[in-house]
Amino acid sequence: MAKVRVFSTQSCPYCVNLKEFLKEHDIKFEDIDVSQNKEALNEMVEKSGQMGVPVVDIGGKIIVGFDKEKVSNLLKIKS
Repeated sequence: MAKVRVFSTQSCPYCVNLKEFLKEHDIKFEDIDVSQNKEALNEMVEKSGQMGVPVVDIGGKIIVGFDKEKVSNLLKIKS
């Protein structure tokens, strides 16, 4: 399975929804709080070109925002 990294903040409701969705489908992911980690924030902006969260890195493919359809397709989650 592809490595999943979630760039997020604690105050972002879309981030919470995304992480809950991944947990519901038993998808292991690295949760990176960019409000606490300047280096990770810079990495996220470099990869996505965006300051907004969440940003999901699934095996090197970047998704900005919680796009359930794109996340499901990349992770082969059947709805």
